[in-house]
Amino acid sequence: MIKRLIVMLVIVGIVFFLIFGFGAFRSFMIGKFLATLSNPTQTVATIVAQKTPWQPTLSSVGSVVAINGASLSSETSGIVDTIDFKSGDTVPAGTVLLTLRPNNDPALLAQLQATASLDAVTLRRDIGQLHADAVSQATVDTDRANLAAAQAQVASQQALIAEKTIKAPFAGTLGIRQVDLGEYLAAGTAVVTLQQLNPLFVDFYLPQQDLSQVAVGQQVTVSIDAFAGKSFSGTIAAINPLVDTTTRTVQVRAVIQNPDMLIKPGMFATVDINVGAAQQLVTLPQTAVTYNPYGSTVYLVHDVKNSAGKDMLTAEQTFVTTGQTRGDQVAVLNGVNPGDQVVTADQMKLKTGSPVVINNSIEPSNNPNPNPPNE
Repeated sequence: MIKRLIVMLVIVGIVFFLIFGFGAFRSFMIGKFLATLSNPTQTVATIVAQKTPWQPTLSSVGSVVAINGASLSSETSGIVDTIDFKSGDTVPAGTVLLTLRPNNDPALLAQLQATASLDAVTLRRDIGQLHADAVSQATVDTDRANLAAAQAQVASQQALIAEKTIKAPFAGTLGIRQVDLGEYLAAGTAVVTLQQLNPLFVDFYLPQQDLSQVAVGQQVTVSIDAFAGKSFSGTIAAINPLVDTTTRTVQVRAVIQNPDMLIKPGMFATVDINVGAAQQLVTLPQTAVTYNPYGSTVYLVHDVKNSAGKDMLTAEQTFVTTGQTRGDQVAVLNGVNPGDQVVTADQMKLKTGSPVVINNSIEPSNNPNPNPPNE
């Protein structure tokens, strides 16, 4: 009887052990599985931080302006008589571009010149008569006044005729012709534009706090979107003494050479001004930095031991202080040291302690001077 009771108790104990043991084992495995789900291994791209030469610069955007540029028009009305240029011609100063029909202007000029010539003869004759006391001084004075008035009328008529001839006021390149032969041209109607293309001005604006770093004669580098990969050198020609009270910016004008006539007035330009000496700074792709209201952060990858003593890679979030940017790069002043392995892609799914696997088959751009293709 006792032996049977003992056997029964042993069986009951084994049953309870199996029931509660299985529950504990199941809970352990579920917890382990959930822990794996809450902190899964993530695949990221990384870069090894290193110092690179960094030239501090001031950057701005501006517009190209012709040193001399004008829209030529007639000072008087008339019919277009001759057109002596072609669209796009490069002309020297003083080149006749267009004339209006003279009508009776030459005949009227000849009449006035004849009158002036007669007045001159009369004056000479009366001066001779004055020496012989044949005429009075008042007569000679009247003759001089008549001659001066006649000469003034001749000059006035010559000016009127000159107004019917449009000349290039300076050397430059002509634009597209806006009038046709035989067309009636009202005073002030635009005929053609004339632009001096070499050298050119580039006007841009800088914040007032940057004024202490720029001066007349300082070198600038100008980039134009239309000519990717090509830069143009120039110098600062003038700094506006007046700061805009609305934007607290000041206008700066640089002059650049354009010997190939590639740049045109009105083009959008990017201006870079080197300030200070070159430095050695840690640089990272801009995609590596996460900008937040409470500070900028990056993820560093560390090689650690897991609970089983095996090597594994984990991510650690750290705050950084960033400086200027250039192209795809940003300067990191604090928080990252040369040789640190920094996550450059997929860091949004990370948290401190996340296990990671590195895959650098696709890396973000890290070009200090990117040239995106024109679309």
